[in-house]
Amino acid sequence: MARTTKKNSCMYAFIALLFLGGVGYLIFSGLSENSTYFLDVAEAKVQDQSKLGNIRLFGTVQNGTIVPPSEGLGVSFNLEDQHDKSQTMQVRYTGIVPDTFKDGAEVIVEGGVQPDGTFSAKVLMTKCPSKYQKENRTS
Repeated sequence: MARTTKKNSCMYAFIALLFLGGVGYLIFSGLSENSTYFLDVAEAKVQDQSKLGNIRLFGTVQNGTIVPPSEGLGVSFNLEDQHDKSQTMQVRYTGIVPDTFKDGAEVIVEGGVQPDGTFSAKVLMTKCPSKYQKENRTS
């Protein structure tokens, strides 16, 4: 009887160790591979670009800088820092451009900074239009 309890204890300890190891692996892989920094343009420009990896940038589309590509989908534009308009970064996006994308629109782009300093975006999201804000309702 004492022998079976010792066997059961070892088996439970092994199962607990296996479970904790699996949970630890999931936490580690989830945090290291999918972590994305959320920065504004000024913060991104002062960071070490080689250590940034995948980031999200928030800012405003600078007026007069939207340039559609000669062929295919996408757009190039300058992204202005919301607090310091002198801080800008050129963004290149290849994909379907949202209907609400225009000069002065607040956008979030996700991607990475290239060696030449431009931001290569994989995702382009625009802020909802202001017509949804409470103060603009006519009721």
